[in-house]
Amino acid sequence: MKRNSLKSIILVLAAGVTACGGGGSGGGTVTVPPTSTTPPPPPPPTSTSCSLTNRQNFAASVLNEWYLFPETLPASLSPAPYNSVQAYIDALTATARGQGRDRFFTYITSIQEENAFFSSGSSAGLGIRLSFQGSRLFVIEAFEGAPALAAGIDRGTEILSIGTDASNLTSVADILASQGSAGVSNALGPNTVGTSRVLRITDASGARNVTVTKADYNISPLSTRYGVKVIDNGGQRVGYINMRTFISTADNQLRTAFADFRTQGITNFVIDFRYNGGGLVSTAELMGDLLGGNRFSSDVFSVTRFRASKASNNETRRFAPQSQSVSPVKIAFISTGATASASELVMASFAPYLGVNAALIGSNSFGKPVGQIAVDQTACDDRIRVVAFAKENAAGQGDYYSGLAGTMRTTCAAADDITRPLGDPLEGSLRTALDFIAGRSCTAIAVGQSAQSTSSRTERRVLPLPENPSTSQREVAGSF
Repeated sequence: MKRNSLKSIILVLAAGVTACGGGGSGGGTVTVPPTSTTPPPPPPPTSTSCSLTNRQNFAASVLNEWYLFPETLPASLSPAPYNSVQAYIDALTATARGQGRDRFFTYITSIQEENAFFSSGSSAGLGIRLSFQGSRLFVIEAFEGAPALAAGIDRGTEILSIGTDASNLTSVADILASQGSAGVSNALGPNTVGTSRVLRITDASGARNVTVTKADYNISPLSTRYGVKVIDNGGQRVGYINMRTFISTADNQLRTAFADFRTQGITNFVIDFRYNGGGLVSTAELMGDLLGGNRFSSDVFSVTRFRASKASNNETRRFAPQSQSVSPVKIAFISTGATASASELVMASFAPYLGVNAALIGSNSFGKPVGQIAVDQTACDDRIRVVAFAKENAAGQGDYYSGLAGTMRTTCAAADDITRPLGDPLEGSLRTALDFIAGRSCTAIAVGQSAQSTSSRTERRVLPLPENPSTSQREVAGSF
């Protein structure tokens, strides 16, 4: 059911299509808190109300009313040639996509699945992030409470072969050569509970076969292993946050973490957004407030702008320091090409205030200064995520479609070193971030260069995305 009241529409800085090192996560920016209550299951769809044509027409009506770039929409386009709602949406948004303003950020998803993810991080799968490095496949992160980590698979593990059992293992290189990256997604199987795969892996313990069965798990936005740390940086204490995704369960985690930093008098921070594709605007705003202890309530955090016909919804959001807020002297933000949306909103919002003392570390971010609202057709469990607003910071900077390297006054190029755990002070990006905090010089990120560092040690990495991603896979780059 379409909701006409803005207060009943969910606004998110959420991930869309993602590919690390030049691809990216979708996401947007807004300030109305999303609905966190999961609705009851919709009634079985009827053949009439939820026919493909009716669902396509509903999507078109949402775009015609809300789309941020109405001038790019076709004057008329029949849905008849398109065999899915998404295919029709892609055709409607093709012009804006060609202009680099909507890179598959407008899409259809499931109401129930999305609500479950944003309220609790609910997912089903192996519980890992993957990345391609040439023709090789690596685990770059493993989630606590999920099957893969329980089976001994963690960051730095290489997956050599995939099979349904040990007798039909097929090498990743052969799958890529014959079927491309989609073949690897297919080989890993659907994200349904009980799906089992045999993986030939290698890590510091050597090569071996492991059997992993997919299960339900909840992604913790801040890892219980390395999500929050205080690092001794040559006698200087630095607060470290590794933020996986912006979902509502992060709110209390962030408040607890920053309360502890405040108690310890910490004023220098590393915020690790390296794989964070975005999420809820309300959580991004809270993070800004928690980092904004030295901001005035008159200071602008962000400005939201809708299309002309919806300008009554435009909004200026100002900082609202909390009892747990800290007052940063320096902030190093770790980024890759998978860093997008809500993550970029937080980083961009501090650029006007901290200047050279806010740095982008790693590689250029994805570049998504626009965001989606969600309009629901409840009877069909259809949610249309439509790009409907743009964000800018207090300095009016908002057109960072090529990433934030051109917006942040200080940038430092660094490798994402998967041979070391996240949160390890010797890991390449974190080490460079700590060098920045300490006042040491660095090599700037090339403006417009969104790929990962390409050296003999670290080829460009690409985070895979299935053809029909789940909400978790849209929001948590490279997850399976």
